[in-house]
Amino acid sequence: MDPWVWWLIAAVGLGIPLVVTAVPEFGMFAVGAVAAAVTDVLGGGKVAQVLVFSVVSVALIAVVRPIARRSAARRPQLSSGIDALKGRQALVLERVDGQGGRIKLAGEVWSARALDTDRVYETGQQVDVVDIDGATALVM
Repeated sequence: MDPWVWWLIAAVGLGIPLVVTAVPEFGMFAVGAVAAAVTDVLGGGKVAQVLVFSVVSVALIAVVRPIARRSAARRPQLSSGIDALKGRQALVLERVDGQGGRIKLAGEVWSARALDTDRVYETGQQVDVVDIDGATALVM
């Protein structure tokens, strides 16, 4: 059997753990094996094939891996639940002070308390939700 066939078998063999374990380095080695198969088809010797396999595999790991890590680190965080309510504006339904009150937040009526206990918010005012403490919104 020709060496290029063995390289392709190696590429498939390296692709299987890639799919099973989701470790991307196996895919990079598989691409290196395909490059070595192409080198054989183009007439490169065994040393050239091994050298191309090594260089392509290491280059892919050295270049693609840091890019993938940076991309994963930049992934936007999606807020849900009470975290999604922080920073939103609400309408005061009943006077809000340091002791309590009521606001309309995201279409629902919430109990609220002023973050600054000396501040008072009257009915109809817009307030910002700073935090959620249990079932009470802390506003300012």
